[in-house]
Amino acid sequence: MSDYYTIAVDVMGGDFGPRVTVPATLNALKRYPHLSAKLVGHQEAITPFLNKLTADIACRVEVIHAPDTIAMGAKPSQTLRNGQQSSMYKALELVSEHKAEACVSAGNTGALMVLGRYILRTLPGIDRPAIISSVPTVSGHCYMLDLGANVDCSAEHLLQFAIMGSVMTQAVDEIASPRVGLLNIGQEQVKGNEQVKLASRLIEEQGGLNYIGYIEGDDLYSGKADVVVCDGFVGNIALKSSEGLARLISKKFQSSFKKGIYRRILALLASPVLNELKKQMDPSRRNGASLLGLQGIVIKSHGSANKKCFGFALEQAVAEIEQNVPRQICREIEDKLA
Repeated sequence: MSDYYTIAVDVMGGDFGPRVTVPATLNALKRYPHLSAKLVGHQEAITPFLNKLTADIACRVEVIHAPDTIAMGAKPSQTLRNGQQSSMYKALELVSEHKAEACVSAGNTGALMVLGRYILRTLPGIDRPAIISSVPTVSGHCYMLDLGANVDCSAEHLLQFAIMGSVMTQAVDEIASPRVGLLNIGQEQVKGNEQVKLASRLIEEQGGLNYIGYIEGDDLYSGKADVVVCDGFVGNIALKSSEGLARLISKKFQSSFKKGIYRRILALLASPVLNELKKQMDPSRRNGASLLGLQGIVIKSHGSANKKCFGFALEQAVAEIEQNVPRQICREIEDKLA
């Protein structure tokens, strides 16, 4: 792959639209001199942010006008019928036409998944795309999928998720043989529903993965696995519960250390440790979930992301472009499921 690459940014997506997405993209262009960006959205909303660009940045920015925006509450079925002129649709189309290597959007998750599958199609051997993102652990982080794209999954789908997650972790984190765990209600072979039990046998029989067996919910943060596989129903609940717990702990710390002068002094002394803990638990630092299994790179940002957080999503896109993750997944699927 060429050292020069292009990201198509759906600048209208998310809660803040161009106020966040455009400045974040311009900052990414400063960090990555070989990156160019196609800003897809309403031209009048984009141009005010481009008035003071240096020549080096301006030559790597192109505005693609899209008159429509997909609402955050729009039904996915509506986007297929009426979304052809939307910024999300046109950004994905640029990837399909090989005019960009990746698409980044903070828009409607359901719409992004439906349009991504319709426009880009799935890779050969992949039935369904899956959403994957990192989760903090005591030793760093692990990757978890699926996080909500597929509520009902067969055992074969979970096997495909395991392969895709392993390939991405190997490529992006440079782990030679990622440890793959299957999320379950216990570690014993008799535990779990029939879908999970069959998936475990399929993954083990496949033989090409570093499969460590079942892991329970409390092992998710232990660093025991590099990739955690589950269906989208379980994964989304686990992710949202984790984010809610992180916010609860942060608020409890803040309120507790405000009770009395001695606690305030203690908080001041402990501030370096508390700040480090807050940084590690902050969900926004892991902003940028990848839609694995498509014939192109698609990154979903949180809709409420600020400029810094949207920048993390752009960084994820760059990392996957540099490692050409879809091609690696395609090669591994062909090899392992042949």
